Amino acid sequence: MNISDLLAPEAVVAALKAQGKKQLLQELAARTHSLTGLPERRVFETLVERERLGTTGVGSGIAIPHGRMAEVSTITGIFARLDSPVDYEAVDGQPVDLVFMLLAPENAGADHLKALARVSRLLRDRQVCEKLRAAATPEALYAILTSNKDGGTGIQAA
Repeated sequence: MNISDLLAPEAVVAALKAQGKKQLLQELAARTHSLTGLPERRVFETLVERERLGTTGVGSGIAIPHGRMAEVSTITGIFARLDSPVDYEAVDGQPVDLVFMLLAPENAGADHLKALARVSRLLRDRQVCEKLRAAATPEALYAILTSNKDGGTGIQAA
């Protein structure tokens, strides 16, 4: 599974503005709605519901908010680099500035877990995160996210 299977180029935001975790999740829900037509309120509620189980702020300035929704037909991602870091109640207590949101169908099971593992593996790479923090445009961010060392070239067979 490649990142390009989860993330469309138009689903990358280079400088998202948010004052805190709740506003960040609202922004992600709004962007999901504009890209996919999924109900904004349901997306927000799904993300908040998952956060109640435990933070998706995994440390080192990274959060991977995610959830499952009946309305979702395929695993869908949005990546955002924040304009300025926000308190996300992350496991290490550090503010978050790199966010990769994933939504999966209710019955995605193992595919949802594989997608989470793939994103987590990518964002655990310190060099990748440094490049993401230095990139200026959504296009540059997308290129970094979809071309990396462990085989996620982003090139799809026709």
